[in-house]
Amino acid sequence: MSSPVSMEAADVPMWIVDKVVHQGAEATVTSGSWMGKSAVLKMRRPRGYRTPNLDRKLTRQRLTVEARALGRLQYHELSAPSIIDLDLEQGWILMSKIEGITLFDYLNNKNNLTSEKIKSFGVIIRELHEIGISHGDLTTHNVLIDSEGNLSLIDFGLAKIFPELEHLGLDLQVLNECLTASHSEYENAVEDMVEGYLSADSEKEDLISAPEVISRFNEIRGRVRYHA
Repeated sequence: MSSPVSMEAADVPMWIVDKVVHQGAEATVTSGSWMGKSAVLKMRRPRGYRTPNLDRKLTRQRLTVEARALGRLQYHELSAPSIIDLDLEQGWILMSKIEGITLFDYLNNKNNLTSEKIKSFGVIIRELHEIGISHGDLTTHNVLIDSEGNLSLIDFGLAKIFPELEHLGLDLQVLNECLTASHSEYENAVEDMVEGYLSADSEKEDLISAPEVISRFNEIRGRVRYHA
């Protein structure tokens, strides 16, 4: 059964909403159509605990970064939603819809081959990092698998452009926590992700290397264990 349709989408030109895909703390995501094409609308929600001016500022900043991240992905021909339209003042971004299921759902199907898919996830994370983007919320809910097995990253609301080493390590730590908590039956999932990440290192001199990121990830993981 479809979720109740939000009326917040009424101000988006030529947008026909179908259903609510995700209702988060910061944004509502709906699927629908735009000029006959399948699309997804992400509308950031005002937060009552922030002053209106601060809320508008944060909304503009986060949507701007998300749009820049998606633009870089498209420029480098990495699979992710493409931007159709956005309105920084109203706080929404309209994107193409990628058909598929989440990696979370894929891994919950015990009949699927998991090791290679997790290694492939590691590969696309490294490709993302090499074009100067950290995701900020790398969970198995934020990668889609299409009918041909191709992976696409989604939801760049917490992304950073030209991130520091710490942000790259934190990306892997977020995924580590997700794999450990939600997919604990796959004992080697983190190792498979790391293997895929290292295999995709281009070894360009002007980039933070994959081994450096893995080293920082292990440091962060150690800090988390120490304080747990």
